[in-house]
Amino acid sequence: MKIEHFATVQFYDTDCGGVVSNIAYLRFVEEARTIQFAELGLSLDDINKSQIFPVVTRTEIDYRAPAKLGDKIRISAFLETVGKVRAICGFTLETTREEGKNITLSVAKQTAALVQMPSGKPRRVPAEWSKMTTSC
Repeated sequence: MKIEHFATVQFYDTDCGGVVSNIAYLRFVEEARTIQFAELGLSLDDINKSQIFPVVTRTEIDYRAPAKLGDKIRISAFLETVGKVRAICGFTLETTREEGKNITLSVAKQTAALVQMPSGKPRRVPAEWSKMTTSC
């Protein structure tokens, strides 16, 4: 299962040179993961009702090229690996500039576990998620 989310680099995402700050990449990834989990049956409403929350336990981001003010970014999200109590989500952030060439801005991974609140106990990842793994 792969989803795509789109974002436009805003002024508040950049430093004084018009280049995207590293923390903005994390926001783009978080937005895509929220959409991805909604597609997997964990919308924000579902989370509030069930009190089962996806908790990020690890994030890795490799920066490949700088995103710039005004870039339209395509964030692709996919389930890379699914275990009993955690899933690894992969992300690719790309833009297309005037030359019409796709540029990979960054690749990222997040490990997430499902946690039942308020007890904080881990919950098993739904078995059907393992059938949805893919890679870019």
